[in-house]
Amino acid sequence: MSTASVSTHILDTSIGRPAQGVPVSLSARGAGTEAGWTALGASATDADGRCKDLPPPPRGTTHVRLRFETEAYLSAHRDGEAFFPEVTVTFAVVPGEHYHVPLLLNPFGYSVYRGS
Repeated sequence: MSTASVSTHILDTSIGRPAQGVPVSLSARGAGTEAGWTALGASATDADGRCKDLPPPPRGTTHVRLRFETEAYLSAHRDGEAFFPEVTVTFAVVPGEHYHVPLLLNPFGYSVYRGS
C-alpha cells in the first residue's frame, strides 16, 4: 500500500484571505511516541495560502508534524505583534490516505481540522 500524503493551507480569518509566505515544515516518525522525528521537507505558502510541494511521508510513518512559522507573517500584518510565533500540529496517519490539514489563523487564536 502506498504511503500517506499531506497537504495544507492557511487562511487568515481576521481578514478573510489566504496567508502568503508562511514557512511550513513537515516531519514524520514511525510507531511509538519515543520514535524520533525526521525532517522531510519545507515550503512556504503561495498566494492562495497553499503548500503544494510537501513530500510524502516514508513507509512506516504513523505520525506527522506540520510546523507553521507564523511570527514573521503575523508581525508584518499586525503592527509587529505575534502572539503565536509558531503553530505545531501533530496527527496520526495510515498508509494510502490523504490528509489535508488547514490552519485557520488570527492574531490571538487558531484552529485546525482534517479537510478534504
